Amino acid sequence: MIEKFLKEDQDPKAVEKVYSRLVDLLSAGEEIIYIAVQKKPLVNLFPDCIAITNKRVLFFTPANLGLSIKFVDFVWKDIVDVHTKEEIIGAVFSVKTTNGAEMAVDYLPKIQGRKLYQYAQERKELEREARRQRDLEQKRAESGSIQFDNPAAAHAAATQQTFAAPAATQQPAPAPVAPPAPVVQEAPKPDELTEKLKKLKTLFDNGLISQEEYNHKKLDLLSDL
Repeated sequence: MIEKFLKEDQDPKAVEKVYSRLVDLLSAGEEIIYIAVQKKPLVNLFPDCIAITNKRVLFFTPANLGLSIKFVDFVWKDIVDVHTKEEIIGAVFSVKTTNGAEMAVDYLPKIQGRKLYQYAQERKELEREARRQRDLEQKRAESGSIQFDNPAAAHAAATQQTFAAPAATQQPAPAPVAPPAPVVQEAPKPDELTEKLKKLKTLFDNGLISQEEYNHKKLDLLSDL
């Protein structure tokens, strides 16, 4: 079970102790990715260990002369920075959280320090993408919802939104107003008296009637006024 965590010369006893403790700590869906073991230059009886899972980073420290083991863990969403620094003897792996807490282990074999950094960066990238998706979903939810403090106002707005636009589109267009028909003015009928006087004058001019007859007929016509 622990063989896959011994590929970079980890202390088998330390890994076995950490693994047995980790099994009891894993939550649903949590998997162990890597275990690194401190290797002190002189005496390495009770090394510290670091375990990385798909959900968190755990730091293990032996206590009571190795009879027990303490741990502190940080979930990935709370980790803002991971860092590996290689020194003359081994490497230092550290994490920093959003609330300013820091935890580090020194004297790690350099290859184990590099592996910790590699896996930690992969998990942080996945967490950043998950956070980005959560933010997008939250923005979509916020942009798609309209909050009303007054229920009556909400109902009025919904009614207006539902019916105002259709009412405007369904309103019958005003009937076209036909242009006024041109007024045909009838030519005034010639005055009957004037017409008769003209004819009388024509008869006189043509010698068909005498002056006396002309004057008499003219007086007769004028007497009708």
